[in-house]
Amino acid sequence: MASVEFIKDLCTPALVVDLDKVKRNAEGMKERCQKLQVQLRPHMKTHKTLECADIMTGGSRRCIVVSTLAEASFYADNGYDDILYAYPLPFDKVERCAELSERLSLFHVLLDNTLALQELKKRPLKQGKVWSVWMKLDCDNGRAGVPHYEPAALQLAQEIWQTEGVELTGVYAHCGNTYSCQGEEQIKAVAQQTTTVTLQFMDKLKAAGIHSTKSSIGSTPSCSHPVPDMAKLSEVHPGNYVFYDVQQSLIGSCRLEDVAVRVLTRVIGHYPRRNQLLVDCGWTALSHDGGGRLPTGYAIIEGHPELKLLSMTQEHGRVEPVSGKLDFKQFPLGSLLTLMPYHACATAMMHPVYFVHSKGKIVDTWKPTRGW
Repeated sequence: MASVEFIKDLCTPALVVDLDKVKRNAEGMKERCQKLQVQLRPHMKTHKTLECADIMTGGSRRCIVVSTLAEASFYADNGYDDILYAYPLPFDKVERCAELSERLSLFHVLLDNTLALQELKKRPLKQGKVWSVWMKLDCDNGRAGVPHYEPAALQLAQEIWQTEGVELTGVYAHCGNTYSCQGEEQIKAVAQQTTTVTLQFMDKLKAAGIHSTKSSIGSTPSCSHPVPDMAKLSEVHPGNYVFYDVQQSLIGSCRLEDVAVRVLTRVIGHYPRRNQLLVDCGWTALSHDGGGRLPTGYAIIEGHPELKLLSMTQEHGRVEPVSGKLDFKQFPLGSLLTLMPYHACATAMMHPVYFVHSKGKIVDTWKPTRGW
């Protein structure tokens, strides 16, 4: 691939990343956080590369969030520090977390139950270090976390606070419920609700004598349209914003022109009897995320609103017109189509390398870390 100069000449399927858009998206988020005077702790799970992490952290190589220990180790091995492993502490990975905690100046774990805290107690850190713990608060997202309205939330915070060898560094909430929003107004309502509930919980902690604990909320929609009260938080932790995707444009987080990733695919077959084209992008190059619910199926085919990516098998994609007869002359065999993914995180996961370009000219290749 090294000899290829332009993305149009790449072997397909290929994931291409528009470097100018990535930089613009990263800059926009940094500016919003500076305006709020809130610390940005960008999430790495979307891209999982060093190069993109450097752009998101402005080269500081500090203060990031990861979703897997593979990411944590990858970034630690490459000079990153202040890494928050924002996933309910898995008991099979306590030893690996301990090693990272001992090695880095700041490695943080997340938990939402007493049993996880007992696991940390069983493995005191060497060199007189203490575990840095963030407590996960469920602010009506309904995934991980202690529900904010339950007395158990304050009880767990107090228990972490009182445990020897452990420090309650912060309270972490993910407003994933912004993903069911449509438009800025709805996004801001959820951002406000999550912020209010988190700040109320911080007040409860202060009243219980627990001080200097940080607060962090995040999701790309809420941080793309922050509410003024978010200035009272310590940190925010969005991640997808660096790429954005069709889903985010439908939610209202961004415009379609902000989306920095595409999958390039080529026409490999004409089937006039079925009124269909076949392309070389199956679910292994795009993912099935979004369930084909877009009017154009599993993706937006750039410049061709009349086409629909109807279905995919492992290596094949079926394309047909949204309505009417397909003009096969427009799409000769070997011709290139450009897909805008529904969910960039899922699509990026499918690729071992990203081709990074500026205005169609390849400027770099990024290799993500994989696994758990």
